[in-house]
Amino acid sequence: MTSRRPLFGLVVGAIAIGFAPVFVRWADVGRSVVGGVGPTSSAFFRLAIAVPFLFWLARGSKGAVASGAGWKIVLPGICFALDLGVWHVSIHYTTLANATLLPNMAPVFVTLGGWLIWRRRFRPLFLVGMVGALVGAALLVGASFQLDARQVKGDALGLLTAVFYGGYILSVGYLRETAGIGAARVVAWAALVAALLLLPVALVSDAPFWPTSRQAWGALIALALVAQVLGQGLIAYALAHLPAAFSSVTLLIQPACATLLGWLWFSETLSPLQGLGALVIAAGILTARRGSQSPARGSSAGGGPGG
Repeated sequence: MTSRRPLFGLVVGAIAIGFAPVFVRWADVGRSVVGGVGPTSSAFFRLAIAVPFLFWLARGSKGAVASGAGWKIVLPGICFALDLGVWHVSIHYTTLANATLLPNMAPVFVTLGGWLIWRRRFRPLFLVGMVGALVGAALLVGASFQLDARQVKGDALGLLTAVFYGGYILSVGYLRETAGIGAARVVAWAALVAALLLLPVALVSDAPFWPTSRQAWGALIALALVAQVLGQGLIAYALAHLPAAFSSVTLLIQPACATLLGWLWFSETLSPLQGLGALVIAAGILTARRGSQSPARGSSAGGGPGG
């Protein structure tokens, strides 16, 4: 029987990450937010504020970062920096629903990457799910092009986010296997490395770096504590105790939550074709998860990108 505590943590964590694109919008100077910052800056502050809390939570995690593993700890940080940097930009160009749903294709790329890198086998059902998810993405992007051509750029960046987040999960798994470091400690170090990599990019960006209003600061603090610390922390805990296939169903709360929030606060709507694309993507992800002979190790590192 599924433990109630991990299940509760999974649901709350997924909902918390569903709020991430809302906080990014509230801090986005590109949407005429007074005293706001650019998307790369919001990604940096999300991590910089969260890092102390993540290391505090990881204090009891097994394993220390040995000198020989120093270079390995950089790899998840690079992938996570690319993941967050690209995802925060995508939120600026597309709807909250699309920006949250498309990166949830990461499980497809994780399983595919596990096959290419470690030759892990999968059943034909995985191919069916992967193709289905890609067809759904094509429907979603096609509908966005009909509604607003600018959304196509955001949707493409959302798909790219899934690739980078898949690389993050695979690299975390590789680090745990080769260095024996606990997931919580790996996640904390990855966040620190990603913050250091995003800092110079944010500083040279044309968008403002430093928030100068209470709204922007409040949004960034909420983004760090709610999405990064609470959301990612609870999902990391839950996925260590729950079956992957069952968890993947529950994690689809993220795009549902983002869609509802986008409708409530930003007057966003979904066309029938976009709704169909979203359903096909969700079905494809679940099918691919079930068709994976064995989940890629390290998948307990986190949920969606905002993940």
